[in-house]
Amino acid sequence: MAASRFIDGFWCRLYLVVWVALLYLPPQGIAQVYTANLYSLGTRQEGQEAKQKDLFSEDSLLKFTLVANYQRLLKDRGDERKYHSATLSYADQTGAMVNVPLKVMVRGNRRRDANVCRFPPLMLNLIRKEMPKGTLFEGQNKLKLVTHCIGEDYVLREYLVYKVYNILAEESYRVRLCQVTYQDSTGDRREKVRYAFLIEDDKTLTKRANMKRIPEKRNITMDQTEQRAMARLALFQYMIGNTDWSVPYRHNIDLLAPDSLSPSIPVPFDFDYAGIVGAPYAVPPPELGIKSVKQRLYRAYSFPENVHRETVNTFNSYRTPIYAVYRQCEPLSKTGLRQSLSYLDSFYDIINNPRKFEREIVKVGARNEKGYVTVRGLK
Repeated sequence: MAASRFIDGFWCRLYLVVWVALLYLPPQGIAQVYTANLYSLGTRQEGQEAKQKDLFSEDSLLKFTLVANYQRLLKDRGDERKYHSATLSYADQTGAMVNVPLKVMVRGNRRRDANVCRFPPLMLNLIRKEMPKGTLFEGQNKLKLVTHCIGEDYVLREYLVYKVYNILAEESYRVRLCQVTYQDSTGDRREKVRYAFLIEDDKTLTKRANMKRIPEKRNITMDQTEQRAMARLALFQYMIGNTDWSVPYRHNIDLLAPDSLSPSIPVPFDFDYAGIVGAPYAVPPPELGIKSVKQRLYRAYSFPENVHRETVNTFNSYRTPIYAVYRQCEPLSKTGLRQSLSYLDSFYDIINNPRKFEREIVKVGARNEKGYVTVRGLK
């Protein structure tokens, strides 16, 4: 009995010490603690979700084989494209092969163009009725697979952008890095092994965030979103050099809210046009007045000084884990790593220089409020 009370008291005292230590730990210290477990935890919520063993609860490389008639599939890129039969197979924890029936279809906008992507992104439509129980893909329906397109380094860079936003916001799409063996069912094409990544679907995200996705027919502008979430997203898009997004047009943006009365939270996706990715086909719209996607341009409105300050502090506090995302990605080339870190360096130089921040963020945001540039072609 006494031993039991001693043990209980010990753990209570230990909990109190840890709690007090965290209370007085600066943001940079918390960020360093986060970094130590970055690839074992993934996003901040994944520690609890790992128990569920769902597809996106861990960061280990997922290897699988995707068998399909690629001659037919890759030719079917038009507006009236259809799904094609396929089979996905992977080895489970015991080493046994698991076969998952599905249908696949070419997806994307610019990347559907054969002149842009030799191997376009795919939509995986899993057949739930035929899904074996207990598989890694159980409960999944439709999943986006971002493929190598024109080069593996670019798909890795885009994958890492998602991982960075996972650090900054819980309301973000999780991703899973994959190594896919593309096997032709007819035997006419040579087998290829390439890096790719899967993106969490919106229904899984909304369930995890305990929110609802706002229908696109509802017209919502930036000033109607949750202010701090909008400021965070806008500075993130500036950090990665991405101008290919719009809240009112829902272009590469989803909006989530817990109820109809709460302001919405913007969630970004599709980063292949980001400067930090540097895809050769990415060209900025002429309306923006920049020559390259690597040239940053702030695309949001201005915010109150205290909101700007809080947002900058957030990015500074997570600087170490953000850099760690790139440094710990072994498949990324040395050139890709060097260029990515250099691009991040230039961002942090701007946000921590009051004069540069005023010129590049505050004044541009105020200008956007007076006459926001609308890019043609957005719907």
